[in-house]
Amino acid sequence: MSRRPGIVHLGIGAFARAHLAWYTQHASGQAWGITAFTGRSPAVAEALTAQDGHYTLVTRAADGDTAEVVDVVVAAHPGSDDAAWTAALASPDTTVVTLTVTEQGYRKGSDVPARLVRGLDARRRADAGPLTLMSLDNLTHNGEVLRQAVRDAVTDPGLQAWIDATVTFPSSMVDRITPATTEDDVAALAALPGALDGDRLPVVTEPFTEWVVEDAFAGERPAWETAGVRVVDDVTPYEQRKLWLLNGSHSLLAYLGLLLGHETVERAMADPVCRSAVEDLWDEAAQELTLPADQVADARAALVERFANPRIRHTLAQIASGGSQKLPVRVVDVVRHRLDRDPAAGIGPGAATLLAAWWLHVTTQPDLVNDPGAPGAGSDVHDVLAVVAPDLDTTPVVAAVTAAADRIRTAAAAARQPSDEGVNA
Repeated sequence: MSRRPGIVHLGIGAFARAHLAWYTQHASGQAWGITAFTGRSPAVAEALTAQDGHYTLVTRAADGDTAEVVDVVVAAHPGSDDAAWTAALASPDTTVVTLTVTEQGYRKGSDVPARLVRGLDARRRADAGPLTLMSLDNLTHNGEVLRQAVRDAVTDPGLQAWIDATVTFPSSMVDRITPATTEDDVAALAALPGALDGDRLPVVTEPFTEWVVEDAFAGERPAWETAGVRVVDDVTPYEQRKLWLLNGSHSLLAYLGLLLGHETVERAMADPVCRSAVEDLWDEAAQELTLPADQVADARAALVERFANPRIRHTLAQIASGGSQKLPVRVVDVVRHRLDRDPAAGIGPGAATLLAAWWLHVTTQPDLVNDPGAPGAGSDVHDVLAVVAPDLDTTPVVAAVTAAADRIRTAAAAARQPSDEGVNA
């Protein structure tokens, strides 16, 4: 099949291949292709190139696996290939640039904005026309975050004027759990109908997938709505639902679950201590969400089912990374909305437990911490709040987080008792 190379993607990891690529493959109408760039390591680009851009997507349901070959990657380059990067952005065939570079990619010190600016300058010089830049990362108002990161990296007023007139930055909300692929997953492909022969780069994902996109495109795009994408005027309510329900509870399960001796989301969610804390967190988020109550209830029910899938081995250690950047949008925003609505409400028990669990994680499990911005092993609750929510360093919040930490210590001690198979306290 001939595909138009109309999409350039930066950060072609497992999630992008399970989400963006899947929707692009399943969209009706003209067949679009993705020119893919890695973040830094060339390994994925080299492996994709060796397989002509094809790979197996394994959808792992509770009752078994299904496989399909995804063939929308028309070229794959290492992120260090500046010539290929600028050529791709300068091509008039390219009308959409997407990114999955994590929260760090938009912060000072990242080279992502500068790379985008170099590509945009090449496009302006080539007079290649309008362009859509779209973040697929878990950030509130990720379109505006991306726009500001690009603006901060521009030094040429003429280029900035061209960007303002020619480039759009729609926000988006993405959701599909994509655990790390294991050697066992690769080995199992041989017996799985529909898998790519000899595939060394499969992606494993869950059946559920969601994508909500702001209708602010600068030019042509795939007909993603035919594959289930929701195109809306305002993504914010959907962003908040996902960040506060899914991502917030993921962080809570990661830190609390690791402290209680669990390794995966499924095992942590089966622990009554973790499940109770998640329900508290969801109750607090539901009070601040603006979507209809039945939609929020449906989202919660779907998450319970997704988290309980025993065949999606989503490790807590994988989720636990980068808490200093994730917690402000996953839980601190909820607390701020709560206090703005009712200053007397105080921090809820779910949010307090999440902040306490992160505190104990970074101070008592340093070997599991993958977060340059985290406070050190000797940190107290004030140090923790200084990193993620300095405005919440008040006497009531400190007391609530400290009390939650005490409860976690008690539960963790009970979990370590040899006779306990799970935590029931």
